[in-house]
Amino acid sequence: MKVNLQPILNDSNLDAYQLSSQRQLAVSISAMAEVQDPNVPLNLCLILDHSGSMYGRPLETVKQAASNLVDQLKPGDRLSVVAFDHRATVLVGNQTITDPQQIKNQIQSLSAGGGTAIDEGLRLGIQELAKGKKETVSQAFLLTDGENEHGDNQRCLKLAQLATSYNLTLNTLGFGDKWNQDILEKIADAGLGSLSHIQRPEQAADEFNRLFRRVQGVGLTNAYLLISLMGHTRLAELKPIAQVAPETIELPVIQEADGRLAVRLGDLMKDAQRVILANIYLGQLPQDQQAIANLQVRYDNPAQNQMGLLTAPVPVYIQVTGMYQPKTDARVHQFILALAKYRQTQLAEAKLQQGDRAGAATMLQTAAKTALQMGDQGAATVLQTSATRLQSGEELSQSDRKKTRIVSKTVLQDTPRQ
Repeated sequence: MKVNLQPILNDSNLDAYQLSSQRQLAVSISAMAEVQDPNVPLNLCLILDHSGSMYGRPLETVKQAASNLVDQLKPGDRLSVVAFDHRATVLVGNQTITDPQQIKNQIQSLSAGGGTAIDEGLRLGIQELAKGKKETVSQAFLLTDGENEHGDNQRCLKLAQLATSYNLTLNTLGFGDKWNQDILEKIADAGLGSLSHIQRPEQAADEFNRLFRRVQGVGLTNAYLLISLMGHTRLAELKPIAQVAPETIELPVIQEADGRLAVRLGDLMKDAQRVILANIYLGQLPQDQQAIANLQVRYDNPAQNQMGLLTAPVPVYIQVTGMYQPKTDARVHQFILALAKYRQTQLAEAKLQQGDRAGAATMLQTAAKTALQMGDQGAATVLQTSATRLQSGEELSQSDRKKTRIVSKTVLQDTPRQ
């Protein structure tokens, strides 16, 4: 298994007479499978809400979706199941798959009742997942349909950060329309996972399968992008780095002891891009091709039990010319638009929380236009519909707000076909 690392500037030419210039650097990273690569065992934890509000068809469809996942696991894969209401219990302790039917029987035994304590479910889920993380791809699926009324949202975020330190990936699934979109998104972002919305019970199996396919595609784990900037190059001061594919996430930057900047990537999927967008500023440079940065990826290869591997440095060059003509890249432009769509939608939500409905509608319209520029017709429709409702004096329903949040982070066409 190797790492594919490709940097691209939005404009690879630079004016030699410009004292300061701004560029967007897109870095595409993925795992590349080789013929001899063995399959990496999976280590999954299902953290399932079985509170009273899940009674009936919601819980039955979730149990069936979870059972279907058990059938797709292979010998050597590991699974644990945690169930929570206002308390949490380990339904299936972390174990290799030897008796799938017994595990499915345990899942089917779940009944609905009680309140909701997401943090307790997350705590036990992380504990179980950590037991099987050696030489595996370790991910959790956390599903809930409600607010964390018996728990502590700040504790959820601390637990998500703890999972990150253990090299565990957290995916969240909001069922119905009454779940807390802020906390589920923050858990998924901290865990570099995916946020999903199961609006109707019959969609549960599709969303579980979509996430499972992503987990199956993971080849390398615990990856970090390492950035060494030359003396004339610096990061923007405000929100300098974000992931823009497969989901949009604002990412923190860590300065390492040797001065390099590190950005956590988490799991790398085989032949599926994880794209990081960095906002950088360049000082005046002499004419000729100039190196402005060096990039490396540090990662683990669980199939070979190899930790802390490093790719060869990849330099980033820019052509400095006295006869400047822009040399733009259409791919990077798409990534810039994806980040703009996300940030415009975030601004709209902030304005809505402040009671500025007109301002929120304007920002949603702007985000809709950005989505259209990307060719993301599905997102444009959702965003414009929400803007129109606000302009006509309507309130946005919980469903409207959740759809808006989901389409701001990703492209609707990426969801499974029905």
